Amino acid sequence: MAYTRAEVAALIDHTLLKPEATAADIAALVAEAGELGVGAVCVSPPLVPVAVAAAPAGLAVATVAGFPSGKHTPAVKALEAELAARAGAAEIDMVIDVGAAVAGAFDAVRDDIAAVRAAVPGAVLKVIVESAALLAVRDEDTLAAVCRAAEQAGADFVKTSTGFHPAGGASVRAVQVMAATVGGRLGIKASGGIRTAADAAAMLDAGATRLGLSASRAVLDGFR
Repeated sequence: MAYTRAEVAALIDHTLLKPEATAADIAALVAEAGELGVGAVCVSPPLVPVAVAAAPAGLAVATVAGFPSGKHTPAVKALEAELAARAGAAEIDMVIDVGAAVAGAFDAVRDDIAAVRAAVPGAVLKVIVESAALLAVRDEDTLAAVCRAAEQAGADFVKTSTGFHPAGGASVRAVQVMAATVGGRLGIKASGGIRTAADAAAMLDAGATRLGLSASRAVLDGFR
């Protein structure tokens, strides 16, 4: 399927989550986001106020919770999300406990997500499932089960990856599995390793409805 530059831009979360990012870096990120016409920026929790103050009308500010490992108690993730929402974040990308998913403890995965959902009822909640790790260690059934747990907990999106896990980022097959499981009811965010227009188009063709990109300009330059 052919996509226009503007169509793709509207689906992008323009992202900077490097630990060394400064307030000046985030101000520059927001300025670039406005220039590119993307839908949102995604920044680390302490930098949410900087992004909110700089963001023009129509640009959403997203942040992360339990990032990047997911090895935090549900109460910690929930508080982190709540504080970010109070600071002005409209969207929260939380990381599941990947180990719980690998162990097949899907009720625990659901309850973890539900705690964050309860803490930020007005925010868009995206659940990072680390699809590459699940597919490497377990199988597609595990990935599908985690997506179902996210839906049961009230998530708005499932998201492939943090981009920090050694197993890798988004893959076409992972997006296909996620879309087949909850597509049409939840959004599907592909994130991690998407660096070209061809990568982005492949993810959208597979069922992605949002894209998490750090190389947004390079990707958009590949679309007419």
